[in-house]
Amino acid sequence: MFTKQLVKVVRNFSKNYHTVLKTPENHDQNCTRIVSKNFTKATQNFSTDVVVVGGGAMGASVAYWLKEKTGRNKNLKVVVIEKDPTYAQCSTSLSVGGIRQQFSVPENIQMSLFGAEFLKTIKEKFGAEADISYTPNGYLILASASGMEQLMSNFNLQQEMGVTNQLLSKDQLKERFPWMNVEDVELGTLGGEKEGWFDPWGLLNLLKHGATDKGAQFLQGEVVDFIFNKDQTLHGVVCVITAGAESGNVAKLAKIGTGLEDLAVALPVERRKRYVYRFDCRGEGPPPLNSPLVIDYTGAYFRKDGNSYIGGLSPQPEEEPNTDNLEVDFDYFDNRVWPLLACRVPAFESVKVKSAWGGFYEHNCFDANGIIGPHPHYQNLYFATGFSGHGIQQSPAAGLAIAELILDGRFKTIDLTRMGFDRLITNKPLYEIGIY
Repeated sequence: MFTKQLVKVVRNFSKNYHTVLKTPENHDQNCTRIVSKNFTKATQNFSTDVVVVGGGAMGASVAYWLKEKTGRNKNLKVVVIEKDPTYAQCSTSLSVGGIRQQFSVPENIQMSLFGAEFLKTIKEKFGAEADISYTPNGYLILASASGMEQLMSNFNLQQEMGVTNQLLSKDQLKERFPWMNVEDVELGTLGGEKEGWFDPWGLLNLLKHGATDKGAQFLQGEVVDFIFNKDQTLHGVVCVITAGAESGNVAKLAKIGTGLEDLAVALPVERRKRYVYRFDCRGEGPPPLNSPLVIDYTGAYFRKDGNSYIGGLSPQPEEEPNTDNLEVDFDYFDNRVWPLLACRVPAFESVKVKSAWGGFYEHNCFDANGIIGPHPHYQNLYFATGFSGHGIQQSPAAGLAIAELILDGRFKTIDLTRMGFDRLITNKPLYEIGIY
């Protein structure tokens, strides 16, 4: 099933030293050469069956499940290429780390239910010391009069699929959350113990260590090209693109978006920047420690974070910030985020921002949902990208789905056929409705 030949050119990533080592013309060799980690001119060789481009939570999950399903079978070699092993700007490490099942697309509900079970059994998978600081306080999603019908429709679908959430009226919201202004709110849905938040850095490390313990390799490097056969198919090993916000650029190297017919359609994953603000509340009667993560119908959100709170708001298209850096715009909090939070929670009329961070977000410009599965032109190129803010919670399920496609030739646990690349070609988007 697998070929042990060259699939691409890679280089080691360093601010001070860049060398591209061209792959040998002899494609029968079982190795790719990269600059060694000490940044000398020495090279090191490796052979592999599957190469995963991107070592964040999604890439680590793919590697983990490939090795989990095959055990320590050394006949299946898996290499993950990650250009920044510190993960300083990785979407995973800068994520808020939420998990919920309150979606309108059935596949997203299924993946997050799977993710919740995965988190629940984390110690069984990775040992008694495994800890991701899971806080099962739920999500509270609010709807105005114009959005209540859609919220009810979403709730009914979620109930049919086994989600344990509650539908709360205005009066029930007021009674249960006396710290919240619900004058302009008609309905809310509150998730149960399968919703909450966790430490995304902890999950990444568990997946990575779980994969390496079973024989997967993580190498520092950067993809710079793919090798093509004479018929313009990709030469070499199975490749999985899990490069987050850079996935669109990696796909271009495989002529996706620049070729003919199926290759004329680009991978519509672009980098966006989002801000997360940490603030103290100085007003009376603030949300308590056990309060849920609240998503207002305006799109503003907040949750408790120790003795403080964190929150934010996705910008409108015309407000999208520059993605050349991760600098934070504090005026955005003052002018856009804080007024919405203060309207919803009167105690937030008096807050003080303590800190903030910016993170890159892998935005799928087509329909803001994950792209999972093979490319129709290439038999050995797969995607798990474009999750548009839901990647960390869906990484366990998406990684398993890719492993099933590679090893079993089909989806077995969750049928994610509708989330494949084909929907881009046939123009059949999967939009979330009434979901932020």
